[in-house]
Amino acid sequence: MKRKRRLSDDRWLKGVARVDRRTKQVVKRMMPGEIAVIDHQDIDLLAAESLILARAKLIVNQADSMTGGFANQGPMALLKAGIPIVDCCGPNVFENIQEGQQIWVDGDKVGIGTQVICQGRRLDIATISQKMQYAEQHLQEALNDFIENTFRYVETEKGMFFGQLEFPTLAVSMEGKHVLVIARGKNYREDVLAILSYIREQRPVIIAVDGGADALLEIGLRPHAIIGDMDSVSDQALELVQERVVHAYADGRSPGLERLQRMGLSAHVCNAPGTSEDIAMLLADHAGASLIVAVGTHTNMLDFYEKGRKGMASTLLTRLRIGGKLIDAKGVSQLYRTRLGIKPVLFVCAASMLPLGILSWVNPVARQVFHMFLLQVRLILP
Repeated sequence: MKRKRRLSDDRWLKGVARVDRRTKQVVKRMMPGEIAVIDHQDIDLLAAESLILARAKLIVNQADSMTGGFANQGPMALLKAGIPIVDCCGPNVFENIQEGQQIWVDGDKVGIGTQVICQGRRLDIATISQKMQYAEQHLQEALNDFIENTFRYVETEKGMFFGQLEFPTLAVSMEGKHVLVIARGKNYREDVLAILSYIREQRPVIIAVDGGADALLEIGLRPHAIIGDMDSVSDQALELVQERVVHAYADGRSPGLERLQRMGLSAHVCNAPGTSEDIAMLLADHAGASLIVAVGTHTNMLDFYEKGRKGMASTLLTRLRIGGKLIDAKGVSQLYRTRLGIKPVLFVCAASMLPLGILSWVNPVARQVFHMFLLQVRLILP
């Protein structure tokens, strides 16, 4: 007998599947109300926000959305946004679900037509809260591992960061100028909006790290250069910029360069360890920037865990090398979120009326107009 779905029953859902192991790729193809089929262990907040903006109906995850190894905030953000998650679905998901197929989810079961493909685990807020609590209880252990891993790589990479890196020479000059580096970190869009007045007044050279370029284009800003592995930036952004720098792996592999070559676009290649945002800041320093302003960069343990990194050696070395010319504007938008109460508003209104009152008393014509206004008020009021 066919099950009749109640309108309030969100345990049974169906929709078109968008299939990609990488979350930042699947959201580019999603339409509102579709189901994201991904392979994303420990979903980070940025990925969750992209799924929320894409208005996903449901997340089917081959991997564990929250292992409990650290307090990643993505799953909680998705659930609070009303987007259910079925995770730990296993490899059958990608073996059996094709792009564009209609799939259904009933509780923790995923299927096509009359066939159940797999059974995963339906997440709820209580489960996520327990894992968050577990992660917080083991924070000291995770921090110790993070620090040890950081210093292990500092020892092996310090020579390269202090003199052995080779940087390309870009057509856009940065000598003696401010350089703004935009990376796709938490609240990076809001942070860019918060410093728009600085951007308009100082007109810095803008370097976008991968997908940060698209956020800039959305608000009417065009970066001068894009640096990264080119896996999360749109074709439009790549075509609009003046310079493209592919951050290749230390062993020379460069998948991003292949993409640009297929598009017929030229690019520089920089082989270096570390993150693309580190390379962007080092390149600006090498080119003679007088000040480097970083927005959306990754600076703490949670940031790096969410990027799949267990240490921050390259970032530590980068900041040591650049020194005082680096200003980190991450989180600056939080300074502008204070809401005004009624008292400050009334005070401003009263203060603005004071000059008008003085003018009315001193100027005979203004005084006559003011008296006529009072007379009209007395005639209207009982």
